[in-house]
Amino acid sequence: MKNITMIFALIAASLPAFSQLREPKVILVNESISTHFVSPEPIKYVDISTDDVAGDIPVNNIFRIKPKKSNPKLGIITIVGERYMVQYKLAYAPTAQAASEVRIDMAQVDEFLNPEVSMSLLDMKNFSLMALQRKPGKNALTTRSNKMTATVNNIYTIGDYFFLDLTLKNKTNIKYDIDQIRFKIQDKKQVKATNFQQLEIKPVHQLLTDASFKNKYRNVFVFKKFTFPDEKVFNIEISENQVSGRMISLKVDYNDVLNADTL
Repeated sequence: MKNITMIFALIAASLPAFSQLREPKVILVNESISTHFVSPEPIKYVDISTDDVAGDIPVNNIFRIKPKKSNPKLGIITIVGERYMVQYKLAYAPTAQAASEVRIDMAQVDEFLNPEVSMSLLDMKNFSLMALQRKPGKNALTTRSNKMTATVNNIYTIGDYFFLDLTLKNKTNIKYDIDQIRFKIQDKKQVKATNFQQLEIKPVHQLLTDASFKNKYRNVFVFKKFTFPDEKVFNIEISENQVSGRMISLKVDYNDVLNADTL
């Protein structure tokens, strides 16, 4: 709660200076039309300067507004994303002229340095696309099981994040439906089941959401930087979405993480 309060305080402090940077773009609205502001990254904060306009965030990158009555008292709306801030001036217009969709142009916004975000999802996506264009490294890690092949093509480090480039190959004629891809830090050797320790690490972002493939699957997973001792490994487990589904796992030593390249 303290961090959230600090972010809002920083936003509030930035508003006066921000309003002087550029004249807000005018958006025409009408009480019979919902206007949707579509952001290229998640929306973190919004403000409507008038009580005559209602608004909500139906999904994390869309801000929806609508006047409550005809000829309302209109003002300024402020939208803050992970790394930007933008304002729009509302103006009343006939239904035919009102905007139903406004796409936020990142070239027309001002940067907001959110202390809680060191890399935006948009940046993660762009870096992941760059990783996807690279060829697998010479020291790519590979394992095979059930006529399946799993390969860690590369591990990259950028700022506070790791980017893991993973490829799966299916050498059967049966389509592979992915149930889960799980990432765990666990003991290299299991002496006793009761002493076995593992910690699941969840990616903060993955480039593609495809869950089925016939021959080949490639994706990039983004993690907050992490460390683990030599007696443990970073284990990648892929399971199929069937009762008797095929499973394959791949273990990554910490030395492989330490050798992460840069994009």
